Amino acid sequence: MQFRQQALSKLQSPEQLDLPVRFARPQGLLVLCVTVLVMAAACFWAVTGSVTGTLDAPGILTHARGSYILQSPVAGQITEVLADEGETLPRDSPLLKVRTDRGERVVRTINAGRLTSVTATIGAVVTTGADVASVERIDGADDPLVVLLYVPGSSAASVPVGASVDLTVQSVPAQQYGVLRGKVAAVGRAAQTQQQITRFLGDAQLGEQFSRHGRPSAVLVKLERSDSTKSGFRWSSADGPPYAIGSMTLATGSVRLADQRPIDWLLP
Repeated sequence: MQFRQQALSKLQSPEQLDLPVRFARPQGLLVLCVTVLVMAAACFWAVTGSVTGTLDAPGILTHARGSYILQSPVAGQITEVLADEGETLPRDSPLLKVRTDRGERVVRTINAGRLTSVTATIGAVVTTGADVASVERIDGADDPLVVLLYVPGSSAASVPVGASVDLTVQSVPAQQYGVLRGKVAAVGRAAQTQQQITRFLGDAQLGEQFSRHGRPSAVLVKLERSDSTKSGFRWSSADGPPYAIGSMTLATGSVRLADQRPIDWLLP
């Protein structure tokens, strides 16, 4: 009964409505103001700001027409090698002499180009269709170099034509001479097989290397020219390397992807 009387007395007493109520301490108001300002700045940046992404991919300096693997049309023993690696040969140029059952035969180039490698050696026995050399298709020494990057097939759609590319060339120390500058000229939308890469580059090892993590897509990068450098190309440093760079040199490209607004990530 005592507790019941106390409860009834509390209900009958007037509320203390005239006393001030403290909703937050001064420190709490400061934290609240800072939080509101940060959220407002984040919302403003999400609408008006942008984020730049990059995509790194392996590649190689080459010529736009690629290479081909020369195969022996006959079976026999190689008696003579008629050209040296690095030599530029015209079409139908003699390359090897092969002794066959019907006499000596000459293996000739199919297209004009630069002899990048000779796998056949004097005294070796070859069969019909055996690989004997790789030839890079060029019409002359003035054919421009390009870079082929092999990006994952799932990432090819995110690479815009005209995007800037920074290229670290294997034969050029980047810390000393910087990176090579280029722009995306074309993007292959279809993923390539190891065999396709091998046929285009004329090198089975490169075909295996570039397709090691799945079927990639080829991205063609056009190099930016410069008359003030020894190599003839534009570098991140003022002069670049004091020597020319050649084809079939490995490189790694960092492609600048299209800018995106952060709010686009949140919208469906």
